[in-house]
Amino acid sequence: MDSENQILPGHGALAAWEIASVTSSVLIAEWILSAAAGAGKAVVAIPISLAFILMIGSHSLRGESLRDLGFRFDNVFHALKLLLLPMLIIAIASLLVGLALGAKPNFLRWHPERWLVAQIGLGFAWGFVQQYVLQSFVNRRAQVIWGPARMSIFLTGVTFSLLHLPNPSLMVVTLIGGVIWAAVYQRAPNLFALAISHSVMTWVLVSTLPVSALNHLRIGFKYFS
Repeated sequence: MDSENQILPGHGALAAWEIASVTSSVLIAEWILSAAAGAGKAVVAIPISLAFILMIGSHSLRGESLRDLGFRFDNVFHALKLLLLPMLIIAIASLLVGLALGAKPNFLRWHPERWLVAQIGLGFAWGFVQQYVLQSFVNRRAQVIWGPARMSIFLTGVTFSLLHLPNPSLMVVTLIGGVIWAAVYQRAPNLFALAISHSVMTWVLVSTLPVSALNHLRIGFKYFS
């Protein structure tokens, strides 16, 4: 890692607390969002805002630059090259599983009320935010604890999966995706490439798997509605 190679002993415990704090804040927001009604949904902004304040403050205290975090363009093609084969394998597997379950591919299924280009653009923006939290924070803090290795990659994937509770199918695919993205990020930290992958793979999964399999991507209390 760039900055964190200089972290002193004992900072692993702090990094673990940071991961737990941000993860719990997002989980609280997800479940409150599903349970809240009307104006009460504004309460979701509280844990989310606190999580972002913690992350930004942590970056500043650790001296992490935007380049360290993956806000860069010099390695975007390298990252996309690393992502290409896993994306193709997952896309083919998703298509085959969908066909086996009797689903016909429909690449206009993802929010059909919107232009596909606009939806993919929105997916890129939402994927960028998720990848920032997952990679620039969780992955980097996991590396403070275990270094750039299998354990930090696996923890990043598991964290991403837990954020999609209680949707079992979505937890499986996000675990796989989270592990792949974490591994690529450790080799070529680039949030733009990861956001492209995130958006495209969401589109492919929604377009090829049965709607019932992913339950409309619902998580938290919304999963039961």
